[in-house]
Amino acid sequence: MLSALLAAGMSEGVYVLYWVVVIACLIIIFLLAVLCIIMIMCQKSNSDGITGVTTASDTYFGKNRGTSMESKLKKWTWIALAVMAVLAIVVYVVQLIAP
Repeated sequence: MLSALLAAGMSEGVYVLYWVVVIACLIIIFLLAVLCIIMIMCQKSNSDGITGVTTASDTYFGKNRGTSMESKLKKWTWIALAVMAVLAIVVYVVQLIAP
């Protein structure tokens, strides 16, 4: 495969850089996927089930939800998912650009 890419005009340095970028992005995507799974498993469910009918939702915790650990986990989950999406697009574009 290296000889085919070198014959197509890609230098050996660009070839090595291509694989370094692709493999690094895929490793980061894998680690972020595992991290997202862990963060999602640590979050509390949004639905209260049958208890949501009988209990009041105006609790201190409900009012201060923006500063709780739950909201921080939710924010970091969205950030990790956005980074995964961007890296997946980067890998796709790099593979399109490479001859």
